[in-house]
Amino acid sequence: MNEKPEFFNLDEADLRLLALLQEDASQSNQRLAERAHVSPPTSLRRVKRLREAGLIEREVALLNPDKLAQVTGHGLTALLEITLERQAAEHLDAFEARAVADTAVQQCYRVSPGPDFMLVVHTTDMPAYRDLAQRLFTSDANVRNVKAFFSVKRAKFDPRLPLPTTGDIGSNKAL
Repeated sequence: MNEKPEFFNLDEADLRLLALLQEDASQSNQRLAERAHVSPPTSLRRVKRLREAGLIEREVALLNPDKLAQVTGHGLTALLEITLERQAAEHLDAFEARAVADTAVQQCYRVSPGPDFMLVVHTTDMPAYRDLAQRLFTSDANVRNVKAFFSVKRAKFDPRLPLPTTGDIGSNKAL
């Protein structure tokens, strides 16, 4: 397996490929190359290099929650503020490990100032949320406070990361 380089140069073609893949990673290499204004072999080689460098972490399907809800039910999405009693590195690491291992946890952030963690969780219903709370918060004596905010509507969700524009490339070459 190749090691990730410590220094990686991105040029305009790489940035176009990354932007297009963030938009739709399911497009064929032929279509991707055409839209990025590079040849298909160049597109294939560059995307492979971007994956090997770790810039492309993974490719997933984004499900439409409203359409899925028609089949499975809406479920329950909550944004949670978690404050620990003790914030030593080993306590933060232990809570984080338990949170990221739980399939109901979609996102986990260590934050500052304020609470120690912000979680985005999704469960099928309130009893499933209660079970999650038992697993992550009640069974751990180090969790001091949990504030839960339940989503009533998701107005926007966009997993794309902002990329530098052509004029900004020179200042962002080393990644």
